Amino acid sequence: MDNNSEIKRQLVIKIVLLLMVAFAVLAITFFLPAGTWDYWQAWVYLALLFIPITTGSFYFIKKDPALMERRLRLTERKTEHKKLTSLAYPLIILVFLLPGFDQRFGWSNIPAYVAIAANLLVFVGYMIIFLVFRENSYASRTINIESGQRVISSGPYALIRHPMYVGSILRNTFTPLALGSWVASIPGLLLIPIMIARLLHEERMLVEELEGYEDYMVKTKYRLIPGIW
Repeated sequence: MDNNSEIKRQLVIKIVLLLMVAFAVLAITFFLPAGTWDYWQAWVYLALLFIPITTGSFYFIKKDPALMERRLRLTERKTEHKKLTSLAYPLIILVFLLPGFDQRFGWSNIPAYVAIAANLLVFVGYMIIFLVFRENSYASRTINIESGQRVISSGPYALIRHPMYVGSILRNTFTPLALGSWVASIPGLLLIPIMIARLLHEERMLVEELEGYEDYMVKTKYRLIPGIW
């Protein structure tokens, strides 16, 4: 077995284990607070989440194992990025935890069509992230500049400078509604300014450390929304 095959084999093992753990944790997070398995929004969301993530993970293990290795890194190197991450984690936990309690106590009354539409927008968010990964092998979970990294200006990066943030904001904003909870939308919306602050920190680092990024900023003017910002 050559080294590349061994790397892919180890990645498959890691990804399968991570997906199994993630599914179990999310199932507990949704159904234990709800006090019932009769929670269709959670089942739809889990399917919507894990089918594309599993498919995408194996696609990139085959096509770009280096990307998957970078995505498994979880530790930020810079202090300001660590602070923003520490602010985001409690809100992310609430986004996923509150809908189960909402289901149990009936705080919200979200029509089925709203939940389905929100699920579709979450899926759009994941598809944007997939396109980002396919275009940019250096799209790490953490903010770092890698050796050999270059500016990407094709695909979604031709329209805006930070398309992965668009996908993440769609996911975080509409996950609560997909799970049938107005209440959980509050921490979901509070994540947006934290993500924008993280984006601005990342952009300053890219200007300082990534050759050609300033020229790219001139060419691609908008960060998140074409024609607006």
